[in-house]
Amino acid sequence: MVDHDDPPEAPVHPTETMPLAGIRVLELGNFIAAPFASRLFADFGAEVIKIEKPGTGDELRDWRKPRGETSMLFRTLGRNKKSVVLDLRTDDGREAARRLAATVDVVIENFRPGTIEKWGLGPDVLHELNPDLVLVRISGYGQTGPYRERAGFGSAAESFGGLRFLTGEPDRPAARSAASMGDTVAGLYGALGALMLLLQKARGDHATTPAVVDIGLYEGIFSLLDSLVPDFDAYGLVRRRSGGTLPGVVPMGAYPCRDDLEIVIGGNSASVFSRLMRAIGRDDLADDDSLVSAQGRTAREEELNDAIREWTLAHSLAEAQAALDAAGVPAGPVYDAPSIADDPHYRERGMVETHEVMIDGAAEPIRFPGIVPKLPGHEGRTQWLGPDLGAHSREVLAPLGYSDDDIAALAGDREEQRA
Repeated sequence: MVDHDDPPEAPVHPTETMPLAGIRVLELGNFIAAPFASRLFADFGAEVIKIEKPGTGDELRDWRKPRGETSMLFRTLGRNKKSVVLDLRTDDGREAARRLAATVDVVIENFRPGTIEKWGLGPDVLHELNPDLVLVRISGYGQTGPYRERAGFGSAAESFGGLRFLTGEPDRPAARSAASMGDTVAGLYGALGALMLLLQKARGDHATTPAVVDIGLYEGIFSLLDSLVPDFDAYGLVRRRSGGTLPGVVPMGAYPCRDDLEIVIGGNSASVFSRLMRAIGRDDLADDDSLVSAQGRTAREEELNDAIREWTLAHSLAEAQAALDAAGVPAGPVYDAPSIADDPHYRERGMVETHEVMIDGAAEPIRFPGIVPKLPGHEGRTQWLGPDLGAHSREVLAPLGYSDDDIAALAGDREEQRA
């Protein structure tokens, strides 16, 4: 069951209208980076086969799980995928993975460099099995370079990539973002790279060498920091932690309202700045020619923030939002999970979906994030949530000639397999 606004149910579109229908993806991933990349394919109609280890499966099944058997994080990242249990520590398990690789368009993995080569699933082997296959490789530091052998989680990548040095308050240790940015950004780049290579092949350019997307987690993070290094070379500027503000982006930040809620306001362009100042009753600042440039506003950052804060403290969040909306000033409330889940705009845009989930033996309505991006007429959709471990082993492996006994053996003779 899926609905966006309790009820009516969201319209169900035939899978054939989804832009990636007919694409087959094999995920050899764990945690977040590779699973995030493959979920983008699954959301838009690709058949994604997720290989999980016997017994426990993807470790995300156990993350942030105060009750029930499977975390909501896995239900989210594993949506629309087929779970197949294979023991890749065995020769038979690796042979089954090779048979599957011969039938897919894309393989996505996020192991330390050299791991899939040890399993007999390296680029050359996969290319020989399936010359048109695209291999996406996500690792901490990439497949080459002096640090390629380092273990790499998103936390280390965010540090090495420069993000954590900039995150937090100036007088405190480096902080982290509240989401796994290193993993998810690498997953986005992985999916994008695979789609570019698939498009190239669709245009008739069939490479004679393996088509590989090679991403280091830190590279995705570094790419988000724009002119971090150019600013250092050009101006000798070393950006440092600045709390909730960005250097040179003035005025911008979170401002307290009369009802103890916060609103984020961005007035960091000449035209928007003028509208913002008039909205808060400061025509004098709106008409000040010295504040037209970014440099001029930066020089008076404290004064401008004080003026905005004085105004927001005199208004409730709803009043401030309405006034800024009317003035055409970008602003938004600082939302927590309940605020997001109940917001009518999220529901109208399909960004909150309700699904029934079995938790401790009972079905409960749980709200999950919707699908991005919107492709009118070719929308992605949630066909099912992250499945139980091994839910699709028989469906996927039987066409390859494996019997029920074979499938049980490939899973380490465990009982997670089901029809």
